[in-house]
Amino acid sequence: MSGVEARLRLRYGEFSLQAEFELPGRGITALFGPSGSGKTTALRCVAGLERARGYLRFENEVWQDDAAGRFVPTHRRAIGYVFQEASLFPHLSVRRNLEFGWKRIPPAQRRVVFDDAVALLGVGHLLQRQPARLSGGERQRVAIVRALLTSPRLLLMDEPLAALDHRSKLEILPYLERLHGELAIPVLYVSHSPDEVARLADTMVLMERGQVRAVGPATELLVRLDLPLAHADDAGAVIDAVVGGHDGEYHLTHLDFDGGRISVPSAARTAGAPVRLRIHARDVSLAQALHRDTSILNILPVEVTAIDEAGPAQLLVKLCAGTTPLLARITRRSGAALALHTGQRLFAQIKSVALVE
Repeated sequence: MSGVEARLRLRYGEFSLQAEFELPGRGITALFGPSGSGKTTALRCVAGLERARGYLRFENEVWQDDAAGRFVPTHRRAIGYVFQEASLFPHLSVRRNLEFGWKRIPPAQRRVVFDDAVALLGVGHLLQRQPARLSGGERQRVAIVRALLTSPRLLLMDEPLAALDHRSKLEILPYLERLHGELAIPVLYVSHSPDEVARLADTMVLMERGQVRAVGPATELLVRLDLPLAHADDAGAVIDAVVGGHDGEYHLTHLDFDGGRISVPSAARTAGAPVRLRIHARDVSLAQALHRDTSILNILPVEVTAIDEAGPAQLLVKLCAGTTPLLARITRRSGAALALHTGQRLFAQIKSVALVE
């Protein structure tokens, strides 16, 4: 059974939400789209903070079924909610902010241990401080711990990094990755940042003008040529790989996936550790033969699976390395010189690889 099944309808003046999706009961699902696309409204409907019409089920519990006259109020839904602003109680210490919700959960129903949640988000040294003495990133980490300590079965996060500066975002992202890796609580994560989605999301719900445009694994939706994500200036593919080993002589780390091996500057990761890579379409060139007389280190055999126009002078090419999709943005002239066509076998020359961390 899926984690969340929703069929929701809501109208605000000229805005209309029509959201239908089924989502897995694990990992991070990103509700992604531009401002005004309905992401936050859909999240608030899942929380019961907005009263939409329709049907909503989480795991084996029906939270809303208008046909049966059923609506479970927010306080009876096993959710934690993290808003854009931390909204901590200013007159309480961090510890007392965290205990406020935690003590309201009967001990027998607590699924998250206080000290474990504090350690997971690295806020132990902040417990005696007042919220006014915290940085933006620290406040948001405390807010996430507070949500976890209500022992939710589903965690909802509404653009939790939107109010932070760039430095604070970089500070908090590793903690969100730890949350993803160490807790079994599924997360619905609202974002309009492709970088956040590429780094964190397993599944994506792409929203546009109040409607769901597509639902699926983030690695697939990011490279679908019929969706706007692949046509953005910073479009690229995400690859889940594992550390295959290290080259001490040349200070390289080798990352293996089903399409081959990619080498990056030495990274402090143990062999076998999972890693996520991002390869921008603009950093991939194509060749008919495997060149050895080049400074490009990472060259992979690929197959052309789709081609689309990317403006008057460029083409967007979807490739497959093993079963892993990649994108390349090349000129139309280069496409003509290669006699580019689907099913063609080429070599992808990857000029730059970003280790997502």
